[in-house]
Amino acid sequence: MRARAGKGTAPPGSLPTHTRIGRTSRATSGDRSVPPAPVAALRPWRLADAASLQTAFTVSGDLAAQVGAIELSTVTRCESFITDNLAPATVSRQNFAISVDGVAVGNVGVGSMEHRHGTGWVYYWVSAEARGRGLATLALASIADWAFTEQGLHRLELGHRTNNPASCRVATTAGFAAEGVERQKLKYGTERFDVETHARLRTDAPPPVRLLPTVTF
Repeated sequence: MRARAGKGTAPPGSLPTHTRIGRTSRATSGDRSVPPAPVAALRPWRLADAASLQTAFTVSGDLAAQVGAIELSTVTRCESFITDNLAPATVSRQNFAISVDGVAVGNVGVGSMEHRHGTGWVYYWVSAEARGRGLATLALASIADWAFTEQGLHRLELGHRTNNPASCRVATTAGFAAEGVERQKLKYGTERFDVETHARLRTDAPPPVRLLPTVTF
């Protein structure tokens, strides 16, 4: 494995800028030291993450739709899912655990990588317990940089349901421009959903966020 240091710049006032999430580690309050801020990174999935994946599946009611009909309510099933789906890296797909202080709290990946045309499809999720801290935005911007620089891709696409404004904000803040709506593309249960497609080109201006350190295979 090898690590890529986080990079990027962020102007004052912009959304999440640091690989440390929350308060700085050197701050103090009276005589009490403030605990170090959590450190976030992208890294490969491992079997030891099974319990964290089970927790994410348990506390995140919307996660089942993201992984389809796969049952992740037990550690054993999560181990199988990691072994079969999340850990393997192929020429067309790679996933990264979104790790905070070593604990996997989400996933970000690039699939359908087509190297002739330089395209790929990006996807991500963050456990309900870890939301609201900008992790999805940082992870998405970071994997886009990895796909452009390490995989030589030129165009990345993603899609979100039109009734999911939070995912839309993640995409736009990470530099993915909205390109249009595909009507009734997804079906969950008996209901169909319109999907808004976003895309980012390697030649687009990068978003003003500091990228997460990324450990690669």
